[in-house]
This record gives sequence, structure tokens and C-alpha cells, in this order.
Amino acid sequence: MNKLASARVLLNFALDAVLAVLALPLALWLAGPGSWPPGSGWWGMGFTLAALTVLLPAWAFGLHNQYWRFAGLRDLLAVMAASLMAALFFWLVGAALGAWRPANPAFPVLHAMVLAGLLGVPRLVSRLQALRRVWEQQGLPPILVAGSADQVDIFIHAMGREKRPSYRVLGVLTRRTRQTGRRLHGQPILGAIEEVEAVLDRLRAEGRLPALLVLAAPETRGPALETLLDAADRHGIPVRAAPLPTALSHAARSSGEGPRMDLRPVSIEELLDRPQVPLDREGMARLVQGRRVLITGAGGTIGGELARQVAALGPAMLTLLDHGEYALYEINLELSERHPGVPRRAILADIRDEARIRRLMEEARPELLFHAAALKHVPMVENDPLEGMLTNAHGTRVVAEAARASGCGLMVFISTDKAVNPTSVMGATKRLAEMFCQALDKQARAGEGQMRCITVRFGNVLGSTGSVVPLFRRQLERGGPLTVTHPDMRRYFMTVREAVGLVLQAAVVGAADREDTPPELRDGGIFVLDMGNPVKIVDLARRMIRLAGLRPDEDVEIRFTGLRPGEKLFEEMFHGQEPPRPTRFPGLLVATPRTADPALVGRALEEIAATARAGQARLALAQLSRLVPEFEHEANPGQSGSAAG
Repeated sequence: MNKLASARVLLNFALDAVLAVLALPLALWLAGPGSWPPGSGWWGMGFTLAALTVLLPAWAFGLHNQYWRFAGLRDLLAVMAASLMAALFFWLVGAALGAWRPANPAFPVLHAMVLAGLLGVPRLVSRLQALRRVWEQQGLPPILVAGSADQVDIFIHAMGREKRPSYRVLGVLTRRTRQTGRRLHGQPILGAIEEVEAVLDRLRAEGRLPALLVLAAPETRGPALETLLDAADRHGIPVRAAPLPTALSHAARSSGEGPRMDLRPVSIEELLDRPQVPLDREGMARLVQGRRVLITGAGGTIGGELARQVAALGPAMLTLLDHGEYALYEINLELSERHPGVPRRAILADIRDEARIRRLMEEARPELLFHAAALKHVPMVENDPLEGMLTNAHGTRVVAEAARASGCGLMVFISTDKAVNPTSVMGATKRLAEMFCQALDKQARAGEGQMRCITVRFGNVLGSTGSVVPLFRRQLERGGPLTVTHPDMRRYFMTVREAVGLVLQAAVVGAADREDTPPELRDGGIFVLDMGNPVKIVDLARRMIRLAGLRPDEDVEIRFTGLRPGEKLFEEMFHGQEPPRPTRFPGLLVATPRTADPALVGRALEEIAATARAGQARLALAQLSRLVPEFEHEANPGQSGSAAG
């Protein structure tokens, strides 16, 4: 304890002792007006005894550690308990010493009440003064707080602990309409959260619009959050999120000066997030627990989240494979900190190196394999199509065949919506990999192989490497402009946590041959994640600008740059010949299979790999178009090796 804190503790003890001395004559007067102790000797002994008997209860109940301006209900209850104990001690010690006692048998109770009042009133007054400083600083920006009554209570209480508050509360929005008209910490409840538009209209008419709308409910996401943001946008009011209640509580405990109220912008991930669908966590645990699991592309966005969720399920051995040294180092370090008890191995390797991958599979002998390694950036693969073919198509074949030869029981292949009616090399190579995995799975179900192969297809993942959200964030940090390829471009989005949860769910469903298993899976069907509705990229850009507290087209420009090679305006989740079928698992659909002969696909992949290794881009693209008939490709003059072959 530092010197300042020690001085405050001693001061609290001294003040409590003085208040205890003052409480004694007042309690005696209430017990018997005019009936005072005889002689002056008793008063000296009585005052000394009153001061001493309050110190032990004060220490026991922590009165000496209280900050008076932060006093709350728990502190006042401690004052009452300490006062009762002190009065009892005074009565018992006085009786033991044979000193004079008041004739009124209610004296101990009166003494405790008076002592509690004198000890409690200064603390209460100090607290009220601190609150008054918060609420009466009219020069501070007014804010409207939205959340449940409990959440708002924690937030306002935390604001009251700030020594120099930055805001004052204008009003409250809660979750229940019936709470309208009541008060919370003295602040009026103006309406329910879904009535935010009407409340803001009323405040505008009264000339009392808040400077900020603070969201104290961290679970508000998706459409509900969008409604609130739209209403705030129409009135030009920024929206900020309060710190988590746990963070506020921790800060309050660790700092006598109270927590600093750092409001943060609402993230685009929170806005586009959807309610969590129920997942079969027990089934996932049965699938992973005690098994050897290998994840390719473990340093990427999807592979990294797969590694986190798989590690939490307790595998017998977790093998992380990636060709990027730093990305692999980061995920391995993170897992060593989060799950130190999980045996794991980090391996640097290229999935296109057939001999190396075969040796690794023989050493690791995975029972469960998640194949997330791929080249995913459409324009980059357009510039280097041979690399895309060797990694996405040939690499998938190398991994799958090596895993099957080592005795792996289940492989889960991560695909993309760009594999549907592809216009890019990236999409076409992923479709070719889908075809190979479907053929392998069909073989296994026919009894011609032991390894099942499940394909899971989904759209864009928020925040993934090379995606639009990190790009917009970088552009915003530089002050703009935000670049959008086309005003009508739309994409499906999903958070990485939700996508990986559904991938694991698909693995559970696809691995079990049960009566409720979708029949399409028995013929090589593909799991497709329910991505909801597509989002216009220009709307996403405008929303991110507003979330940053800026105005689109005024503070930050949005510039249209034109479609890049291989890009489509609209992505699709299903081909016309593979209509979707629902499953009984929320968030999972099944695409009716379009399969090919596994031997034919395998030979075609060998031919493409040989052509790609020879640098014959035109011939390799022609072979790819022949294998994926729906692939409509426009040659890019900048493609490396485009003059060969």
C-alpha cells in the first residue's frame, strides 16, 4: 500500500472514531432526555470506549477502504452492520466494567441507529455530490443510452465513477415498452429500443437531440443493430458501443479513480452478424476429441479459426500445416497460450509437393483432415493462373490422395461460392477440386475407399486476408477514397466464427450415416452454408464510413474503379443443375450433386498439373474450360505465361 493510500485509511479510521464519539451523547439523549450519566469521569471513559469499539467492526467490514464518493448500497449495508456490532461491543464492555448504563433497555438499538446515521450520511452526501457533478455539467455532450435496464444501470454507475466525465446522460432506451416513463438513476426512460426513430424525432422537435447514441447492449447485432444505426444516421447522430460490463467492473475494482469510459465505434462485423444458430456441440466433441486432426492452410483466416475451435474440443494431436512461416508461427503461438495442454505440431510445407505431403501424412497419420489451403484472391490468380491450378486443384488432389493412403477417415474440403458458374480461374479451380472430392466421397460410399470426403461451400468471410473489409479500413485510416469496383456489386458475407462453426456441424452430419442424413450426400452432394441475403458492396462502404463517424461523399469519397479480371457482379451459392435441399440443421443446405467419374477427374488433374508445371498457360486454361464447361473466361493480357503453349 502506498503512502497516500495509507494516509487515506488512517483518515477514514479517525473520522469514523470522531463520528462514533458524537453518536454517544445523541443516543443517550434519545434513550432518556435529561437522564445523563453522573460525573465527568464516565464521559471520558464513554467517549474513549465509543471510539475504540467502532474500530474493530470498521476494519472487519472494510469501512476504512471505502471511497466515500463511490459509496453504494453494499457500502451502506457494511456501515449498518459495523454500527450494530460497535453498539453491541459498547454495551457489553460497559457492562463488564460495571459502568453506569441508561435505564432504557432500547439504548443499544438507538445507539446502533444513531451511529449508522452518522457514519452513513457523510458517505451518502459525498456520493450525491459526485453524482451531481456528473449530471449537472450542462456543458458536456448529451448522450442517449440504449440497452436493458441492468446494462444501462451498470453503464451509468460506471460513468458516475469517472473523476472527469466526458458525457452527460440525456435519456434511456430500454428493451421493454412498459418501462417508458420511469426513471433509471434519475434519467428518464424515453421508450423502447425499437422506438428509437420516434424518440429521436421527438427529441429533434424539442431541440434536444443527443450528440451520441451509446449502445450498452453488446448482444445487439445484425438487423436489430441496423435498425438502430439507420435511425441514428437519419438524424446525423454517431453511434458508439460501451465497454463490456466485465471491463467496466474490472476497471472500477482496480482503480480508485474509477474506470475511463472509452466508447468504441460499432464494428461492421457486429452489424452483419446474425443470430447464432444452434450447433451440435456434443457431436463436434465426439468427432474431434481424442483424434489426430490435421489442418492445411492453418495460418489463414478460415484455417486459423478451425485450429482454435478444434483445439478447444480436445484432439489427441493437432497438426498445423501452412507454407507461410509467419502466419504459421502466429497461430501456433496463440494455441500454445490458449490451449497449452493440447499436443500439436506446426509444419511448414507446400501442398503441391507430392512427395513431401505423402511423408508428412505417413508421419502424422491424421484421422480427421480439414483442407483450407488455397489461393483465394481472384485478381491475383487471374494474373498467375498456373499457380492457382497447381495449388487449388492439383494441391487438393495431392492432399486428398496422401491422406487416404495414410488411413485418414474423413476429409473436409473448404470451397467457395466462386466455384458456381465461375468466371475466374480461382473459381474454376475450386470447382474442379469440388468435383474431385465429390468423386472420392462417392467412391467411399460405394465401398471402394475408406476415406469420406465432405465439401463445404460458402461465400465471403468478414475480415479475411485480402477481403474488402480490411481494405476499406485501411482506406478510411488514410482518409479515403473507398474504392468499389461497381455500384451493383453484391456479395454474401458471414463472420468467420459462424462459418467455421457450421463447417464443423457439416462434418458431424456428413460423417454419420443416419436415417436423417440428407440422401444427396450419398451421391457426392455438397454442403452449402446459408449465407442469408447478399450485401451491396457500396452499401457496405457507406455503412463503414458512417460507423467511423464520417459522412459518405462529403467527408470520404467513394470511387468506382470498374470490374477486375475474373470478377462477377453477383455470386451464386448453387448451380442451376444442383438445386438446394434443406436439412434439419439450421444454417446448412445441401446442393444436389453433379459428379463425374473419379478416374476421369484424376487423370484430368494430372494433365493440368503437367501442363501448368510446363508453363503452358493457354493449354492449361483450355483444359480447365473443358473440365468445367460453365467456366467462361476472358483472357487477361497481364497473365504470366499467357504467351506460352
